[in-house]
Amino acid sequence: MRRPVGLRGDFDAARLRELAARSRDGAQVRRLLALAFVYEGKPRDEAARLAGMDRQTLRDWAHRFNGEGPEGLIDRKPPGGRPKLSGEHDAALAEWIAAGPDPERDGVVRWRCSDLKAKLSDRFGVDVSRQRLGARLHKLGYTWISARPRHPAQKPEAIETYKKTGRA
Repeated sequence: MRRPVGLRGDFDAARLRELAARSRDGAQVRRLLALAFVYEGKPRDEAARLAGMDRQTLRDWAHRFNGEGPEGLIDRKPPGGRPKLSGEHDAALAEWIAAGPDPERDGVVRWRCSDLKAKLSDRFGVDVSRQRLGARLHKLGYTWISARPRHPAQKPEAIETYKKTGRA
């Protein structure tokens, strides 16, 4: 049988219980209390059972505690996947939005997320959801509200003819 992992000498059970009482993270509290049981001399399997974990899990947390102290017992945010859209894609999106769509080439008079999604897929081979693209555009400072599109054959003098005129 292997020897149990030794714990740091700069902490004791009373100090860990004090830290647990002040902590707002429930998982960290359980881990601190499990290690406090170990400092008090309880067998590792019993200390793990009292804290609601497996003995191997307690051993893993003991390694983290030895290396990082009580802060190491807080869950870390998982890294997640790599983003599909890069700075190059952001620049292209900004350029397309600033230029606006060409009705003959693009087949639309204003950009929608689904149109930009298709354009990204055609140009870069990147497939993102409409929701993800909308969130990215929002992060870049764009909103979903846009001006009403103008018909390409619209005549300004015809607009003046049909405007309502009333008394001043």
